[in-house]
Amino acid sequence: MSAIESALVNPVYPPRLDLGSPLTHEQLMSSMQATLARHRGGPVWLFAYGSLIWRPECSAVERVRGRVHGYHRGLYLWSHEHRGTPERPGLVFGLDRGGSCSGFAYRLPQEQLQDSLYALWQREMPVPSYRPHWLNCRLEDGTRVQALGFVLERHLPSYAGNLPDSVLSQVFESACGRYGTTRDYVEQTVNALRSHAMPDRNLEARLKRCRDVAQQTLAASI
Repeated sequence: MSAIESALVNPVYPPRLDLGSPLTHEQLMSSMQATLARHRGGPVWLFAYGSLIWRPECSAVERVRGRVHGYHRGLYLWSHEHRGTPERPGLVFGLDRGGSCSGFAYRLPQEQLQDSLYALWQREMPVPSYRPHWLNCRLEDGTRVQALGFVLERHLPSYAGNLPDSVLSQVFESACGRYGTTRDYVEQTVNALRSHAMPDRNLEARLKRCRDVAQQTLAASI
């Protein structure tokens, strides 16, 4: 069993992780250009399923609700920067294979498209944790578009997988990074989805269970 497989089967917190070196400007540009080369033409759409819903990176010509099939939203990616530190890693969302995911599709303006996408790459890929991918997205009016999304790479150390509530509650209690805590990040995403009439009931139930675990742990320590 590899170290990554062992960590997924027997999760502990905090984990010891080597997420790799930050991507250089040249590496980010190469990844972005290679992704654009796979685009089939027409407007460039971006699929937002997490913090991009409530804190978008770039302006959009159009924003509509949409859904992708074949991938689901999961709190499966370790974060050493945005929502945690190397000593106390946080977690952020990613798209993992299986199921479906609701979110927003942004149609990006053609003007300054490269600058907008580069800012997005800097935000989403400080280390090589995602695979930029063109998703088949159905908009709320039934139109199907090709939308850019960031898909999880299961073979990388950054992939946390579906952690048990006991570990996730520890992350919620202690992980904080450049943009705040993992708990706040999840709560803001839950609230944004619900406010736009597309609640993620599985995520809401998970958040409630972790709150209950934290309360039970606190009560037992008194």
